[in-house]
Amino acid sequence: MGVHNGRWRVAPYGRRAVLVDLDGQEDVLGLHGALDHEPPEGVVELVPAARTLLVRFDPERTSHERLADDLLRHSTVDVSARAGREVVIEVRYDGEDLAEVAECTGLSVAEVVTRHEQGGYVAAFCGFAPGFAYLTGLDPALHVPRRATPRTRVPAGAVAIAGEYTAVYPNSSPGGWRLLGHTGHPVWDVERARPNLLTPGTRVRFTRARR
Repeated sequence: MGVHNGRWRVAPYGRRAVLVDLDGQEDVLGLHGALDHEPPEGVVELVPAARTLLVRFDPERTSHERLADDLLRHSTVDVSARAGREVVIEVRYDGEDLAEVAECTGLSVAEVVTRHEQGGYVAAFCGFAPGFAYLTGLDPALHVPRRATPRTRVPAGAVAIAGEYTAVYPNSSPGGWRLLGHTGHPVWDVERARPNLLTPGTRVRFTRARR
């Protein structure tokens, strides 16, 4: 069940939402950016993921059918060209997995740090834990798999990579990502008016902490 336009497919997802299936992360970010800038009538929340976008709506203001039609007529935006909010995060590159990542990639430890620091990142979606943002833009040379055995505890502020993503652990938790370093910059704080620092679409730049 659902409708499509050759680019993406829209299907009902419960009484108050539709799920949009797209080709990939760039399309998700592009559609999310377009809808965030100019939402169709009745839209109350956008929840991006790796290849889907959940669109929640008020059933008193629109319907599955009307919203699907609105979405299929929408265009995406070039996220890279948007002057969105940028967050700069200082990192101490002292992670437990630095040497292992260097060995896996054939790079030196210094090269791993430089390539990670020079990346231009965008928060694509959040998952796993509140405030855990999956950041796209990681240098392909640093695409390494998760650890075979996850750690039972990764400290809050750990800066890590896995697959095509990099992330900052918002709180202490189990985790299998490769640790490159840590930051004291809180990416999740319930005391802030906006607890999640790295909301989808936020641009992120890592910089080496001054010693």
